Amino acid sequence: MKIHDISVSLNEKTLIYPGNVPLEISVHHEMPEHTTHLSKIVMGSHTGTHVDAPSHAVAGALSLSEVPLETFIGPCRVLDCTASIDKVTVTDLGRHAVLQGERILLKTQNSLLGFDQFRDDYIYLDGDAAEYLAHIGITLFGIDYFSVKQRGSKDQRPHTSLLSKNIPIIEGL
Repeated sequence: MKIHDISVSLNEKTLIYPGNVPLEISVHHEMPEHTTHLSKIVMGSHTGTHVDAPSHAVAGALSLSEVPLETFIGPCRVLDCTASIDKVTVTDLGRHAVLQGERILLKTQNSLLGFDQFRDDYIYLDGDAAEYLAHIGITLFGIDYFSVKQRGSKDQRPHTSLLSKNIPIIEGL
């Protein structure tokens, strides 16, 4: 199996979702005799590439430590949704014949624009599309920006539809 690292690097240039705890990396302890140092890292749980566990949006649901590690390891399918405008819809997903048990990662225009500055107009997963994926019963869902949901939207289904079925969400790919 070939493993690809598609996570965002954590450094002084790492973008954070507005309102999240700022990322701070500092030297905690230096040991010149060993040419080494220990770092102190302060960050929110939604910094860089991160997982939304079911408990993120569903009361009493599984916490990240309760989600089996096997959920995150194994084959996945990257769906090219770069043609999607504004959001990824059921129609967009229907073109890819998503199957039960798959780990699904979306590549949208977000990937093409990069992570130099935070954008409010990122491509997100439509609520109906989240319900569609939850109904199919995928194992894992990932998207290439810092939230699966439209910023400021009252529609929580992009989170709750998946997380209520114990389908973790990886954001910030």
